[in-house]
Amino acid sequence: MTDTGDLPPLDGDLGWMLGVLFRAYVRASDHALQDLPGGPRGYQVLTAAVARPPRNQVAIADELGLDRTVLTYLIDDLEAAGLLTRRADPADRRSRLVEATDAGRAAWSGHRQVLDRVEAGLLGPLDAADTDTVRRLLQRLAGAAQRRDPVADLCQVAERVQRDADPGPHPAPGAAARRPARSPRRPRRTAAG
Repeated sequence: MTDTGDLPPLDGDLGWMLGVLFRAYVRASDHALQDLPGGPRGYQVLTAAVARPPRNQVAIADELGLDRTVLTYLIDDLEAAGLLTRRADPADRRSRLVEATDAGRAAWSGHRQVLDRVEAGLLGPLDAADTDTVRRLLQRLAGAAQRRDPVADLCQVAERVQRDADPGPHPAPGAAARRPARSPRRPRRTAAG
């Protein structure tokens, strides 16, 4: 018998267990990444930009399950913060490769360390062997689920999760603003200005 403490009768329900862990992780990671443009989504984009070889925006959007317009705004904000850069792909001049700058790699490393502590706190009740097992099993399950039913747009998933967690009124799915919070910008110069 496992030690479940004072858990409600849902303690054996996979959806309930995943939901509790997901909400705890989201709260902690949102707090840990609040200073990064785009928060957790900005961190995921920065993680993709740190990877080698550099990938184009379409590949990153597909990998992360982000709407391409949302990704563009996230990249704009991370680029404005000096954390990444875009350059033309030598193999296809219409495509832009996204790469982390030195400052972006340093920011990613610092945020990764903070997230390591967040994850350690969440997995704290487990010993090292159980933690490794949970990570391995979750990786296998997530990979299988992604292959079976790839998430095309995580923004819609997040909207659904927020709607389910908050009983208040909500806009129709997909109607919520997709653009992440942005810092104010100066107007772009035009040919006349």
